[in-house]
Amino acid sequence: MRVLSRWLPYPAASLASLGALFLLLPVASRYWLGWSDLSGYVSDIAIGSLLLLLCYRRPLLAIPLMLAWSLMLLGSAELVNAVGRMPEPSDLKYLSDPQFVSHSTQGAGIRYPWLALALGAALLACLLSGRKRWPALPRGSYALPLVLLVGHAATQYYEPSEADQWKLFNLPHKLLAENVNNATVHLEDWYYGDDSATPPDIADLAQLDLSGQPLINGAGKARNVLIVTLEGIPGAYIGRNRQLLHSSYQEDLMPRLSQWAERSMTTPDYVLHSHQTIRGLYAMLCGDYSKLDSGTPKGVELLNNHTRNLQCLPSQLRFQGFSTHFLQGAGLRFMAKDQIMPHMGFQQTHGREWFKNKPYLEFPWGMDDKSYFEGALKYVGQLRQKKQPWMLTLLTVGTHQPYSAPQQYLSRYPTAKQAAIGYLDDAVADFLDGLEKQGVLKDTLVIVTSDESHGLDNVRLASAWGFNLVLAPDQQALPKVKNGVYGHVDLTASVLDYFALPVPENISGRSLFRDYATPREIMSYTNGLLRHHDGKTFTECNFQQICRRYDSSGFIADSARYLGRIGGRQARLFSQRSALLDQSLTGGQVGQHYQFASRERIKLKAESRDDWADNLIGAQYLEMPQGTRTRVTLKIEGTGLDRKGASLRLKTKEFDRDVALDIPDLPQLERGKSVTLSFDFDNPKTRKAFSFHLLGEGHGAIRISDFSVITEPVTDELVADEGGETGAIQSLHH
Repeated sequence: MRVLSRWLPYPAASLASLGALFLLLPVASRYWLGWSDLSGYVSDIAIGSLLLLLCYRRPLLAIPLMLAWSLMLLGSAELVNAVGRMPEPSDLKYLSDPQFVSHSTQGAGIRYPWLALALGAALLACLLSGRKRWPALPRGSYALPLVLLVGHAATQYYEPSEADQWKLFNLPHKLLAENVNNATVHLEDWYYGDDSATPPDIADLAQLDLSGQPLINGAGKARNVLIVTLEGIPGAYIGRNRQLLHSSYQEDLMPRLSQWAERSMTTPDYVLHSHQTIRGLYAMLCGDYSKLDSGTPKGVELLNNHTRNLQCLPSQLRFQGFSTHFLQGAGLRFMAKDQIMPHMGFQQTHGREWFKNKPYLEFPWGMDDKSYFEGALKYVGQLRQKKQPWMLTLLTVGTHQPYSAPQQYLSRYPTAKQAAIGYLDDAVADFLDGLEKQGVLKDTLVIVTSDESHGLDNVRLASAWGFNLVLAPDQQALPKVKNGVYGHVDLTASVLDYFALPVPENISGRSLFRDYATPREIMSYTNGLLRHHDGKTFTECNFQQICRRYDSSGFIADSARYLGRIGGRQARLFSQRSALLDQSLTGGQVGQHYQFASRERIKLKAESRDDWADNLIGAQYLEMPQGTRTRVTLKIEGTGLDRKGASLRLKTKEFDRDVALDIPDLPQLERGKSVTLSFDFDNPKTRKAFSFHLLGEGHGAIRISDFSVITEPVTDELVADEGGETGAIQSLHH
């Protein structure tokens, strides 16, 4: 014990070293990261001083506390930079991994090495500092952090801030506040009784509403429809929208698209319901809310539903004689779009492999925006040579991290992100110019929108602020500005209504081509905040199930008058509404059965460098409920491999972080042979945003004939059949 005590921080550590680790570094990093907010500084000093006091003269407790504190600081900074959210409790077991997600899961390593080095230096200083024993602390020492924590809670209660969570809390404080709130909820349920068995009414959210006054008499003049989806672009980039909503954001990053907005029918108060491309595409094309949490995307769940998919916009237009097409700049396998888009009703679904024109720059996700739109213009030209009316949905990828642009744009803008946005602005404007020259605008309904918003610092609701520009042959019948609150959930009903086609009853939303006399309900979930608007009151609920209410006639607003906060049973009604909307495809069923194999021939790369861009399978962002068991079965065939065969790896991630499961190594795949692997794992706690990554290296191609993921409740019969253990079976077939 005497030898060990030489290396323990206390009594050997100096008070200055502990102060640097627990107080100075958190406050300094908050300033340099741009997270300055008085509540955040109070949070850092409160929790930091509390941990310092706990470490004081307690050597065995100090080491784990210092390590946990350092990992939480670094983990929060990395995850906020990468995906715009703080770590969740389910992330904590992965924070020891030094490879935090950055550049939107591009594997670029630690984004803030200076913070990691500073934390490491402070830890080392604590371990190697002098051996002087410090005197006992005054009895009232713990009053300081307690007073700060109470003051922080009171400030948030009486004067709540609209800043992001990471600007108001550090991670330990956030977890503490969440647990205290959960305990309060349980106590309230015990005292008043749990009313969760009485579900709230979501009829106004889920209904189809075509009661408005039509803007066009009968069907519109267009015979085709083109939906242009721009990756991650918020509505704040459209100048007219900023002006109409009196936005404080004034940076003009997309001036050419803003000029096209002047010629369009623009909807400034346009709501995006969630993050992630597949969720945005589902809401747009299927007239239903995407998941208002981080569970399995409904696009993936749609693969198991063979009736609801027929009501999606591509299927409906195909039934009406349209040829339906989907074209994106990235590969299709990511998030199973190679299966989801055909299942929605697209007769032709193409990704990076379709493009024969040479890209202007190398981009890990696929085609750069200029070369993509040049190819898309040719695709439109091919469609126009046929007599059949058509629907084409386009999806760009260039404004996805890591942002990339030619050098002339990089030298013009201060950041790569802004350069990529400027590059997209020119590319999409040139594309729209090309459509006009070809005469496409005379017979085609063109809608320009975005799949999600990558958000903006210090811009209220930027993560939920989308845009919708409509160009139509009957433009004179449409207003310049479409007033009212609309969102992606309205797009399917709007297009069908424009063509005066029947709209399936299970489709939700209103039509952009009608005027409504009354407001409507709408919901959104971005940046970890659940938001609801009923036409008069805007409500925003945070991770503590505490909701703040604002007087606001619209959803997107630069500011709104604060009305007060609600919590407990009344606040839980909003999360219950979102939970009911989330079950539109599954009906609350726990069991899941997904097949991600497409049997297409997949050409391998000589080297896999990126877990995401090089992924060979589309099983991403799944949810495995608590108390279930997941079985994975895969079969891979070698087709056209050289003598060396192919090296295969199967990895799993949760919330974009590597997660260690007992998965057998895949053997070398030989030419003309196949590999079959089956394994299962239990889910004692709910797994969310769970992804499979199949990577392959070699010369030649493979075919994935089976990749099934089955999740079922763990029953006594299942445990008895398998001896109560999980296992894996591996075999190599000739």
